[in-house]
Amino acid sequence: MKRLVLVALAALFLAGCGAAARESGFYDHNTMYKDWEHLKFSICGYPHADQKAAQESKTENWWGKEVPVSSK
Repeated sequence: MKRLVLVALAALFLAGCGAAARESGFYDHNTMYKDWEHLKFSICGYPHADQKAAQESKTENWWGKEVPVSSK
């Protein structure tokens, strides 16, 4: 009985993770990184970000679409 409850909880957890990923738009693209430079920046260069890296990320849309947020 305990095993059945644990399996049911695991199934609900995984279904929730899948739904969250679908709502976030994660499945809308085929790769996690835009290109090799984006991968290199994310793995090696993040602590030493400079203006050049910021401009490169902006021109190549590394971080996806901007989503406007309404302030209420």
